[in-house]
Amino acid sequence: MESLHKELKELIIEALNLEDLTVEDIDTQAPLFGDGLGLDSIDALELGLAIKKNYSVVIDADDSKTREHFASVANLANFVSQNKAK
Repeated sequence: MESLHKELKELIIEALNLEDLTVEDIDTQAPLFGDGLGLDSIDALELGLAIKKNYSVVIDADDSKTREHFASVANLANFVSQNKAK
């Protein structure tokens, strides 16, 4: 799972053009939105598209659990690993 955490951190940096951050700067358990990494709803859309492109996993914006999936890198990794095409 650690390799997926690293991949997702790299994807976040690349997809959202966060050149001033490194993989080490992103805490796996820290919130991605608000006080954590400080992402916003536009970032969530871009990140969702990047995840769909890279992992063939669709995150439904209308799903009540979407906010939970995007809560942290750890949550996102769990969601991707459970839903990516085998």
